[in-house]
Amino acid sequence: MDRKIKVLLADDEITFRTIMEKELTRMGYDVSCVDNGEKAIFEAHENDYDIAILDINMPVINGEKALKKIKEMDATTEVILLTGEGSVESAVESMKSGAYDYITKPCKLFELDILLQKAFEKRALAKENNSLKQMVKKFALPAIFIGDSEKMKAVFKLIDKIASSDCSALIQGESGTGKELVAKAIHEKSSRSAKPFVVINCAALNDTLLDSELFGHTKGAFTGANQSRSGLFEVADESTLFLDEIGEMSLNIQPKLLRALQSGEIRRVGDNKTINVNARVIAATNKDLAKEAAEGNFREDLYFRLNVVEIHLPPLRERREDIPVLINHFLAKNSYKGEAKQIDPKAVKSLSEYDWPGNVRQLENTIERAVILAENETITVDDIPEKIISRNFTEHGGQSHTGMTLPEVERDHIASVLREKNGNKKDAATALNISLKTLYNKLKLYGIEG
Repeated sequence: MDRKIKVLLADDEITFRTIMEKELTRMGYDVSCVDNGEKAIFEAHENDYDIAILDINMPVINGEKALKKIKEMDATTEVILLTGEGSVESAVESMKSGAYDYITKPCKLFELDILLQKAFEKRALAKENNSLKQMVKKFALPAIFIGDSEKMKAVFKLIDKIASSDCSALIQGESGTGKELVAKAIHEKSSRSAKPFVVINCAALNDTLLDSELFGHTKGAFTGANQSRSGLFEVADESTLFLDEIGEMSLNIQPKLLRALQSGEIRRVGDNKTINVNARVIAATNKDLAKEAAEGNFREDLYFRLNVVEIHLPPLRERREDIPVLINHFLAKNSYKGEAKQIDPKAVKSLSEYDWPGNVRQLENTIERAVILAENETITVDDIPEKIISRNFTEHGGQSHTGMTLPEVERDHIASVLREKNGNKKDAATALNISLKTLYNKLKLYGIEG
């Protein structure tokens, strides 16, 4: 070993503490001693210890409480509890809170030595895993960060600027442009990154369920509420809450969200007391939220509260120079599923000329399909779906339907309308004079990403 194993010993019995310090030092450990749990917590905060040995019965703060605080500060610090015969049950129970093991007093030094060595091995492995995760996170960039277009460089710069703050942000862009990836990037670059990134789709739930999901509920608050439950605001305390498709949230829920953003207070459904939370909120929508607010479909005060910083994600057709780079990224990403494949320049040109109504998500799916179906090492135009390749643009910017079947014409028209409505399915269905359900069925039938 390059260094000694650092051990923190906390015990209020001076004789035991003195003997243990002497013997552990003789055995080659770097030992620090304190006489109560409060001092142990302070020491663990100020110094990086590999292992903490805590007596369960200590004054001020006992070993069980000190264990929890130390694990909160550094989950990789292993804790061994010292216990008398009367508190073995407590020691066993404390293992649920993260204790590595326990040993009864008076302890045999050779047994403690074995325990310390095993605990250190576990900590070393945990730290190595954390390092590997950080490396993977560093090199496995999501597709949203691939490309050199000026529009995306501006987005990257904005992400870096706001990540360290706790301000709310509103991400606007068409479906498939990577809004959730941007929100996650902000979270991972922030001081909240150690906590889970919490996501909810506001369009997927009715008012009652969305209210319960966001703010929690008490037992009996509504039919089926058989027990009390925390909401996602509580789950995201000290972390980030991502509200996807915020434009679909009804006017009934919006006042509660506004209050949570303004005061940091929430109230569970069916409860009278408030709960303080500290969740950073990032919202996303494919709607023009300013227009929605002006038309009374969205609360203006909530819009301004969410829109402290606005991030606009451009559709792929507005950054065509990034398409070849993204294609190579997706080819490399899918190479683990078989032999690495190349792509013919003519295929790249055809893909770059397509409008991509489903944006980056649709491009990724197309490349994955081509990798799977291409029989040769090089992907050619023949390996790309005909509906993508056969795009002949007229001088007016429209598409020629010569030689196309009726379903292909219908598919083109639906994709075009969906694109015009910035991916908003409700508006597209209205423009097409069909029901929302019919639109969803046709999107699925034609494989249109949305």
